[in-house]
Amino acid sequence: MTWIYILIFFFTLLFFAVNRKEVFNLGSDARLICSNRTQTKAIFVIWDIELKHKTCKISFSNEGQNINTCDDGKSIQNSTDQSFLHIPNFSASDVGAYRCESAYTGGNENYKIAVGVTAPPAVSAWLERRDKKIVAVCRAERGNPAANISWSVIGNHSVTQQNDRDGFVTVKSELEVPEYIDPENLTCIVQHQFWKREKTFIPKFRGQAFFRLNKTFFQLKFVIYLFILCLIHLFSIFFILVVFNFCLNHHAIQSFKIT
Repeated sequence: MTWIYILIFFFTLLFFAVNRKEVFNLGSDARLICSNRTQTKAIFVIWDIELKHKTCKISFSNEGQNINTCDDGKSIQNSTDQSFLHIPNFSASDVGAYRCESAYTGGNENYKIAVGVTAPPAVSAWLERRDKKIVAVCRAERGNPAANISWSVIGNHSVTQQNDRDGFVTVKSELEVPEYIDPENLTCIVQHQFWKREKTFIPKFRGQAFFRLNKTFFQLKFVIYLFILCLIHLFSIFFILVVFNFCLNHHAIQSFKIT
Protein backbone atom coordinates (compact mmCIF):
# COMPACT_ATOMS: atom_id res chain seq x y z
CA MET A 1 0.00 0.00 0.00
CA THR A 2 2.88 2.34 0.81
CA TRP A 3 4.38 1.93 -2.66
CA ILE A 4 1.12 3.04 -4.28
CA TYR A 5 1.34 6.28 -2.31
CA ILE A 6 4.97 6.65 -3.35
CA LEU A 7 4.16 6.25 -7.06
CA ILE A 8 1.30 8.73 -6.86
CA PHE A 9 3.56 11.08 -4.94
CA PHE A 10 6.40 11.06 -7.46
CA PHE A 11 4.05 11.68 -10.38
CA THR A 12 2.69 14.77 -8.67
CA LEU A 13 6.08 16.21 -7.69
CA LEU A 14 6.61 17.89 -11.04
CA PHE A 15 3.50 19.98 -10.66
CA PHE A 16 3.30 20.92 -7.01
CA ALA A 17 6.87 21.73 -5.90
CA VAL A 18 7.06 24.86 -3.73
CA ASN A 19 10.23 26.92 -3.43
CA ARG A 20 11.23 28.30 -0.04
CA LYS A 21 14.23 29.95 1.53
CA GLU A 22 15.53 29.48 5.07
CA VAL A 23 18.49 31.18 6.76
CA PHE A 24 20.13 30.07 10.02
CA ASN A 25 22.72 31.71 12.25
CA LEU A 26 26.22 30.32 12.24
CA GLY A 27 26.69 27.87 15.12
CA SER A 28 22.98 27.50 15.85
CA ASP A 29 20.99 24.26 15.93
CA ALA A 30 18.84 24.49 12.81
CA ARG A 31 15.34 23.04 12.66
CA LEU A 32 14.03 22.62 9.12
CA ILE A 33 10.35 21.76 8.81
CA CYS A 34 9.11 20.09 5.65
CA SER A 35 5.36 20.22 6.19
CA ASN A 36 2.92 21.55 8.75
CA ARG A 37 1.07 18.25 8.63
CA THR A 38 0.94 16.33 11.89
CA GLN A 39 3.46 13.55 12.22
CA THR A 40 0.76 10.98 12.99
CA LYS A 41 -0.65 11.43 9.45
CA ALA A 42 2.72 11.12 7.69
CA ILE A 43 3.36 8.00 5.61
CA PHE A 44 6.94 8.91 4.76
CA VAL A 45 9.30 11.89 4.58
CA ILE A 46 12.36 12.07 2.31
CA TRP A 47 15.09 14.74 2.42
CA ASP A 48 17.36 14.92 -0.64
CA ILE A 49 20.22 17.24 0.31
CA GLU A 50 22.62 18.80 -2.18
CA LEU A 51 25.56 20.57 -0.54
CA LYS A 52 28.64 22.13 -2.08
CA HIS A 53 30.89 19.14 -1.51
CA LYS A 54 28.44 16.23 -1.28
CA THR A 55 24.88 14.97 -1.65
CA CYS A 56 23.04 12.75 0.79
CA LYS A 57 19.60 11.49 1.74
CA ILE A 58 17.61 11.11 4.95
CA SER A 59 14.22 9.40 5.01
CA PHE A 60 11.57 8.25 7.45
CA SER A 61 8.55 6.01 6.95
CA ASN A 62 5.83 4.81 9.27
CA GLU A 63 6.84 1.24 8.41
CA GLY A 64 10.27 1.73 9.96
CA GLN A 65 12.26 1.93 6.71
CA ASN A 66 14.62 4.76 7.67
CA ILE A 67 17.72 5.88 5.72
CA ASN A 68 20.49 8.34 6.60
CA THR A 69 23.51 8.68 4.29
CA CYS A 70 24.61 12.13 5.47
CA ASP A 71 26.81 10.96 8.36
CA ASP A 72 27.35 14.51 9.67
CA GLY A 73 24.89 14.80 12.52
CA LYS A 74 21.79 15.61 10.47
CA SER A 75 18.74 13.61 11.49
CA ILE A 76 14.97 13.55 11.32
CA GLN A 77 13.50 14.24 14.74
CA ASN A 78 9.98 14.44 16.06
CA SER A 79 8.35 17.07 18.23
CA THR A 80 4.92 16.71 19.80
CA ASP A 81 3.09 16.55 16.48
CA GLN A 82 5.66 17.28 13.73
CA SER A 83 8.79 15.84 12.24
CA PHE A 84 11.69 18.10 11.28
CA LEU A 85 15.25 17.92 10.00
CA HIS A 86 17.73 18.69 12.79
CA ILE A 87 21.07 20.26 11.74
CA PRO A 88 23.39 20.68 14.75
CA ASN A 89 25.95 23.50 14.94
CA PHE A 90 25.02 24.99 11.57
CA SER A 91 28.06 25.93 9.46
CA ALA A 92 28.95 27.03 5.94
CA SER A 93 29.24 23.37 4.90
CA ASP A 94 25.50 22.94 5.61
CA VAL A 95 24.50 25.58 3.06
CA GLY A 96 22.79 24.13 0.00
CA ALA A 97 19.55 22.91 -1.58
CA TYR A 98 17.25 20.78 0.58
CA ARG A 99 14.43 18.99 -1.21
CA CYS A 100 11.72 17.61 1.03
CA GLU A 101 9.15 15.10 -0.15
CA SER A 102 6.38 13.99 2.17
CA ALA A 103 3.29 11.85 1.80
CA TYR A 104 0.45 11.78 4.28
CA THR A 105 -3.07 10.46 4.49
CA GLY A 106 -4.99 12.37 1.87
CA GLY A 107 -2.18 13.97 -0.13
CA ASN A 108 1.49 14.87 -0.51
CA GLU A 109 3.79 17.89 -0.47
CA ASN A 110 7.08 18.74 -2.13
CA TYR A 111 9.39 21.62 -1.19
CA LYS A 112 12.66 22.91 -2.57
CA ILE A 113 14.33 24.85 0.23
CA ALA A 114 17.37 27.04 -0.39
CA VAL A 115 19.20 27.05 2.95
CA GLY A 116 21.69 29.81 3.74
CA VAL A 117 23.77 30.97 6.69
CA THR A 118 24.05 34.26 8.56
CA ALA A 119 27.54 34.81 9.97
CA PRO A 120 28.92 37.84 11.83
CA PRO A 121 32.07 39.47 10.40
CA ALA A 122 35.38 39.83 12.22
CA VAL A 123 35.96 43.60 12.40
CA SER A 124 39.26 45.45 12.63
CA ALA A 125 39.96 49.18 12.35
CA TRP A 126 43.23 51.10 12.12
CA LEU A 127 44.90 54.33 10.94
CA GLU A 128 47.57 54.69 8.26
CA ARG A 129 49.77 57.57 7.06
CA ARG A 130 49.75 58.04 3.29
CA ASP A 131 51.43 60.99 1.55
CA LYS A 132 51.22 63.26 4.60
CA LYS A 133 47.57 62.32 5.07
CA ILE A 134 45.84 60.10 7.60
CA VAL A 135 43.64 57.33 6.23
CA ALA A 136 41.23 55.38 8.45
CA VAL A 137 40.55 51.76 7.46
CA CYS A 138 37.66 49.62 8.70
CA ARG A 139 37.47 45.97 7.64
CA ALA A 140 34.56 43.56 8.21
CA GLU A 141 35.90 40.15 7.28
CA ARG A 142 34.00 36.97 6.27
CA GLY A 143 30.46 37.95 7.10
CA ASN A 144 27.27 36.71 5.47
CA PRO A 145 25.51 38.70 4.20
CA ALA A 146 27.87 41.60 3.61
CA ALA A 147 28.25 44.07 6.47
CA ASN A 148 27.43 47.76 6.11
CA ILE A 149 30.24 50.16 7.13
CA SER A 150 29.85 53.88 7.80
CA TRP A 151 31.85 56.60 9.57
CA SER A 152 31.05 59.13 12.28
CA VAL A 153 32.28 61.98 10.04
CA ILE A 154 31.68 62.89 6.42
CA GLY A 155 34.69 62.68 4.14
CA ASN A 156 36.22 61.21 1.02
CA HIS A 157 35.84 57.44 1.38
CA SER A 158 35.79 54.28 -0.71
CA VAL A 159 34.33 50.80 -0.19
CA THR A 160 35.59 47.51 -1.64
CA GLN A 161 33.94 44.11 -1.40
CA GLN A 162 35.49 40.66 -1.78
CA ASN A 163 33.36 37.54 -2.22
CA ASP A 164 34.98 34.36 -0.94
CA ARG A 165 34.38 30.98 -2.57
CA ASP A 166 32.47 29.65 0.42
CA GLY A 167 29.92 32.47 0.26
CA PHE A 168 31.36 34.77 2.91
CA VAL A 169 31.94 38.44 2.11
CA THR A 170 34.71 40.81 3.23
CA VAL A 171 33.99 44.55 3.13
CA LYS A 172 36.66 47.23 3.56
CA SER A 173 36.04 50.97 3.85
CA GLU A 174 38.77 53.62 3.70
CA LEU A 175 38.25 57.21 4.81
CA GLU A 176 40.62 60.11 4.24
CA VAL A 177 40.46 61.84 7.62
CA PRO A 178 39.77 65.58 7.24
CA GLU A 179 42.46 67.85 8.69
CA TYR A 180 40.02 69.47 11.12
CA ILE A 181 39.11 66.08 12.67
CA ASP A 182 41.02 64.62 15.60
CA PRO A 183 41.55 60.91 14.69
CA GLU A 184 40.89 59.95 18.30
CA ASN A 185 37.30 61.20 17.91
CA LEU A 186 36.71 59.11 14.78
CA THR A 187 34.61 55.93 14.91
CA CYS A 188 33.79 53.20 12.42
CA ILE A 189 30.16 52.00 12.55
CA VAL A 190 29.39 48.44 11.42
CA GLN A 191 25.89 47.03 10.94
CA HIS A 192 25.13 43.37 10.31
CA GLN A 193 22.05 41.18 10.22
CA PHE A 194 23.54 38.82 12.84
CA TRP A 195 23.71 41.58 15.46
CA LYS A 196 20.71 43.19 17.13
CA ARG A 197 22.53 46.53 17.31
CA GLU A 198 25.25 48.27 15.36
CA LYS A 199 28.80 48.16 16.69
CA THR A 200 31.35 50.98 16.80
CA PHE A 201 35.13 50.72 16.57
CA ILE A 202 37.83 53.35 17.15
CA PRO A 203 40.72 53.09 14.66
CA LYS A 204 44.24 53.47 16.05
CA PHE A 205 47.69 53.54 14.51
CA ARG A 206 48.91 49.96 14.41
CA GLY A 207 52.33 50.88 15.77
CA GLN A 208 50.88 52.84 18.68
CA ALA A 209 51.13 50.01 21.19
CA PHE A 210 54.71 49.28 20.11
CA PHE A 211 55.58 52.97 20.41
CA ARG A 212 54.15 53.12 23.91
CA LEU A 213 56.10 50.02 24.88
CA ASN A 214 59.32 51.54 23.53
CA LYS A 215 58.58 54.81 25.33
CA THR A 216 58.05 52.99 28.63
CA PHE A 217 61.22 50.97 28.13
CA PHE A 218 63.19 54.14 27.38
CA GLN A 219 61.83 55.81 30.50
CA LEU A 220 62.82 52.79 32.57
CA LYS A 221 66.33 52.84 31.12
CA PHE A 222 66.59 56.57 31.86
CA VAL A 223 65.57 56.02 35.51
CA ILE A 224 68.11 53.22 35.88
CA TYR A 225 70.79 55.43 34.33
CA LEU A 226 70.02 58.26 36.78
CA PHE A 227 70.06 55.79 39.67
CA ILE A 228 73.50 54.53 38.65
CA LEU A 229 74.78 58.10 38.31
CA CYS A 230 73.51 58.90 41.80
CA LEU A 231 75.21 55.80 43.19
CA ILE A 232 78.49 56.78 41.53
CA HIS A 233 78.16 60.32 42.86
CA LEU A 234 77.44 59.10 46.39
CA PHE A 235 80.31 56.63 46.22
CA SER A 236 82.63 59.42 45.08
CA ILE A 237 81.56 61.64 47.98
CA PHE A 238 81.97 58.76 50.41
CA PHE A 239 85.44 57.99 49.03
CA ILE A 240 86.49 61.63 49.34
CA LEU A 241 85.24 61.78 52.93
CA VAL A 242 87.11 58.59 53.81
CA VAL A 243 90.34 59.91 52.29
CA PHE A 244 89.88 63.28 53.96
CA ASN A 245 89.25 61.63 57.32
CA PHE A 246 92.30 59.43 56.86
CA CYS A 247 94.46 62.44 56.10
CA LEU A 248 93.19 64.27 59.20
CA ASN A 249 93.88 61.29 61.42
CA HIS A 250 97.33 60.82 59.91
CA HIS A 251 98.15 64.49 60.44
CA ALA A 252 96.95 64.32 64.06
CA ILE A 253 99.12 61.27 64.74
CA GLN A 254 102.19 62.95 63.27
CA SER A 255 101.59 66.07 65.37
CA PHE A 256 101.24 63.97 68.52
CA LYS A 257 104.56 62.22 67.86
CA ILE A 258 106.41 65.51 67.40
CA THR A 259 105.14 66.86 70.69
